[in-house]
Amino acid sequence: MSSAYLLVSHGSRDRRPEIAMQELARLVCQKLEKNHNQTSGEHLVGIAALEMTQKPLHQQIQEFAKTAFGFDKVSANHHRLKIVPLFLLPGVHVMTDIPAEVALAQQSTGEDITIELQPYLGSHPDLKKLLWHQVAKIEAQAWILLSHGSRRPDSQKPVEAMAANLGAVVAYWSVAGSLESRVKELVAAGYREIAILPYFLFAGGITDAIAASVETLKLQFSAVTFHLAQPLGASAELADLIWDLTDK
Repeated sequence: MSSAYLLVSHGSRDRRPEIAMQELARLVCQKLEKNHNQTSGEHLVGIAALEMTQKPLHQQIQEFAKTAFGFDKVSANHHRLKIVPLFLLPGVHVMTDIPAEVALAQQSTGEDITIELQPYLGSHPDLKKLLWHQVAKIEAQAWILLSHGSRRPDSQKPVEAMAANLGAVVAYWSVAGSLESRVKELVAAGYREIAILPYFLFAGGITDAIAASVETLKLQFSAVTFHLAQPLGASAELADLIWDLTDK
């Protein structure tokens, strides 16, 4: 049985996340070649986006399957397509939207292809190690783990557990518990050196907005030193986590 891998992100009008996704796919491809002795896994690792694209996800899945397996041709082999959601929180996209798109894609592919939805990236227990690498680069009295946030019930629990593991407090970009409110709490508690770790995969429009917000906080709290860490970014370590989620 042959396998292919499709990395699914949220999607953005900003080109930087797509470029980072392409680099991440290349790194996962290297893992495929190394662990399965593939001479070339180039066509077996692809990327797709849930939003901000011209085609719905289920159509992207179908087209990638055609590229990877050539399912328009008669084949006696059975193939497996693994869909990896590159999301950090179990929000609506992970729990509802992507499974629905995968189901639509499976309905339209032949019986010789099984489409398997893998666990979302944020569920990997070793993700905290990558965040620790970010934390280790900066010395600060207090840390804020800044997540996008989700309105889905219980979706915040994983990021709250991650923050507790890092010794940080949580702030959210899109729901209650804002960055400014957390900074005010820490300043009131006497902290004068605060670091902010964006819980995002790649640089993009939101991380630009976070950087602008931090500049505003510097003016608002002139006695406080702020440090802004980088998002996770495409790396061999992140590719290792993705491979681990799929290599079952």
